[in-house]
Amino acid sequence: MTFASDAPSIEGPDVVIIRPRHGWLALEVGVLWKFRDLLMAFGWRDVRLRYRQTFLGVSWVILQPLLGAAIFAIVFGRIARMPSQGIPYFIIAYSGLLGWTLFSTALTRASICLVASAELIRKVYFPRLLLPLGVVPCVLLDFAVAGVLMIGFMIYYRIVPGWGLVLFPITTVILLCMAMGFGIIAASLAVRYRDIQYIVPLFIQLMMYASPVGYSASAVPTAIRPYYDLNPLVAPIEIMRWSLLGVGQVDVGQLFYSIAVSVAALLIGLIVFRFTERRFADVI
Repeated sequence: MTFASDAPSIEGPDVVIIRPRHGWLALEVGVLWKFRDLLMAFGWRDVRLRYRQTFLGVSWVILQPLLGAAIFAIVFGRIARMPSQGIPYFIIAYSGLLGWTLFSTALTRASICLVASAELIRKVYFPRLLLPLGVVPCVLLDFAVAGVLMIGFMIYYRIVPGWGLVLFPITTVILLCMAMGFGIIAASLAVRYRDIQYIVPLFIQLMMYASPVGYSASAVPTAIRPYYDLNPLVAPIEIMRWSLLGVGQVDVGQLFYSIAVSVAALLIGLIVFRFTERRFADVI
C-alpha cells in the first residue's frame, strides 16, 4: 500500500490512494518518514516500559553488565588466569559486554516485536517495519547508560584511549545493523513459526561463548582460529575493546568481513520481511 498524501483534493483532507505494491516499494521506505511520529511513539513506549514501569528501572541496565563482568573477571581472570596486559580484568570483561549487550538486546527485542504487537497489527494499519525499528531508541539508550559507566571506569583506572577510539562508532553501527538484520528475519518468521522465540535465546547464549566477550580473541588456540573467525561478532567486539583499552588485536580483513555480514543480514532481513508482511495480520 502506498500513500499519496500530496494528491489534489477538493475538500481539503489528504487522499489515500491504494495501489498494488511491487518489488522494494512494498517496504514503504518513503512512507516511514510520514509515520516518523509513530516511530518515536514506539520508541518512547519501550523506554517508558523499560525505565518507568519496572522495580529496578535504570538500575537493571547498570547491574546486568556489572554482574556479568564480575563473573567473567572471576572465571577468566582469577581461575583461568588469562593475560590482561596490566589492566584489571574486570574492565576488560566489561568492555566486551558493552558491545555484546548492544547486539543481544537489539536482537532479542526485535525478534519478538511483531508477536508482542499482534493485536495492534490485526486492528490498525501502519508500516509494520516501524515495529522492529522502534526498538532502536531504547537499545541505544541502554548502550549510552552502559557507556557512561565505562567512561567512569576508565577515569578511575586512568586509562586513556588512543587514536583507535575512532573505530568505536564503526563497531557500534556494525553490531546494531547485524542485530537488526537477524532480528527482522527472526521477527518475520516468528509470526508463523512461534518456536523462533525459543531458538533466538539459545542462539544468543551459544554465541556469547563463541565470541570474545569475557576473553580476548588472542587466547583462542591457533588450530581452531580459522573456524572461530567465521563468527562475524569477533571483529567488532574485539576492536571495540581495543579502541577503548588498547587490549586485543585489530584485523582489518575480519572487520570488512563483519561489515559485509551486517549489510547482508540487513538486506536479507528486509527481503524476508517484504515477502512475509502481507500475511502478518492473517496468521499472527
